[in-house]
Amino acid sequence: MKVESTAAVSIPQVIGTLPGPFQQRELAMVNDAVVRVAQLHGEFPWHYHDEDELFLCWDGTFRIELDGREPVTMVAGDVFVVPRGLRHRPVADEPAHVLLVERPETKQYGS
Repeated sequence: MKVESTAAVSIPQVIGTLPGPFQQRELAMVNDAVVRVAQLHGEFPWHYHDEDELFLCWDGTFRIELDGREPVTMVAGDVFVVPRGLRHRPVADEPAHVLLVERPETKQYGS
């Protein structure tokens, strides 16, 4: 989804187009980052990235499990940055939605 810089984007509208869990849609580009939205439901595979990854919980509740650390529970409005190189996975017992801020080349399943 290519977003024009002069157009507002309705996050709820884009969420309504998501085909299922862990499918992402691009919302906007800002500087050298992309803002994506995704639905979480179930367990995503363990992975890591060579760059930081910002999670903003839009709605619902989920946790980010971190290798060797306590999981971080996220509720609507919470922001958490997974540091580069740290293995992690989001897990949602019920459907939740997240905004991700990352580099455009960031691979969903990690490095």
